[in-house]
Amino acid sequence: MKKILTALAFLFISMSEIKAGEFDCLVEAIYHEARSEEMIPQLAVANVILVRVESSTFPDTICKVVHQGKYWEGNPVRDRCQFSYWCDGKSEKMPNIEALIKVINVAQMSLKGVQVRQTVGATHYHASYVTPSWASDPRLKSVGAVGLHIFYIDMREK
Repeated sequence: MKKILTALAFLFISMSEIKAGEFDCLVEAIYHEARSEEMIPQLAVANVILVRVESSTFPDTICKVVHQGKYWEGNPVRDRCQFSYWCDGKSEKMPNIEALIKVINVAQMSLKGVQVRQTVGATHYHASYVTPSWASDPRLKSVGAVGLHIFYIDMREK
C-alpha cells in the first residue's frame, strides 16, 4: 500500500516540497480521521495538523505530530495519542482507494496553503459524538463544527 500511496502522491504534489514520508503521514491521518467526510471537513483536519507543525507547542514534523502520544516499549499506548486512529489498536491500512485518492487531493491542497476559513489557527478537534476532557479547558475556544468534528483555537497561541 505504501508504494501505491507514494506513486499516487507523485501525481498530485511535487515531492521536492515535502519528504515522501511526511506526505504519507498527512494522508494517513486525514484518511483515518475523516475519510467518510466531504472535502472541506477533511481539509479542516489537515489544517489542524499543519498548524501544529508550525506551533512551538507541538512536534515540528507531520509524522511526529500525528504519531504523538504515550509509548511503551516503542509502541503507542492504546487510547493515549493525540490522534485517536494512531493508538486505537486497528490497522493503519487504507484499503478504500476512492477515499484514498480524495484524501491525497486534500493533503496536496492543504500543503499548498488552502485553509478552511472557520478553522484557521485551530490546533485541536474532536468528533462531535465525544467530549474529551481537554474540550472544557478555558484556554481553548471552540470555533464550531465542520462536518463531524468540532474545532478549537488555543488562545495561548494568539
